[in-house]
Amino acid sequence: MPQMPSSDPRLQAGADDLTSELAGEQAANLGRMGRGVETALRLLREGDANGVDPEARDTLLRGAADAVWRYFVQREVIGIKDQRGAIAHYGIPKEVLNRVGAR
Repeated sequence: MPQMPSSDPRLQAGADDLTSELAGEQAANLGRMGRGVETALRLLREGDANGVDPEARDTLLRGAADAVWRYFVQREVIGIKDQRGAIAHYGIPKEVLNRVGAR
């Protein structure tokens, strides 16, 4: 089977297109997960403000921790290892961070 030279401009253009497409998908996914974090944290705050029962609060807390964990993992996948900026931006409570295992 013949091999195409690595300097083939069509191959490079295809690789560049794929790289660009993947970066766009990663950014879109990170945005969706960030909105998930916002929603989960808002529901937890509203639950606290409304005095939900302990079982319902634990469900909200688990949901927030799950959303934050998924967001952190996605950030790490794209090379963002330091989560301090996200923690500050979203105002992630220590209680949620403890569930995720973040410091």
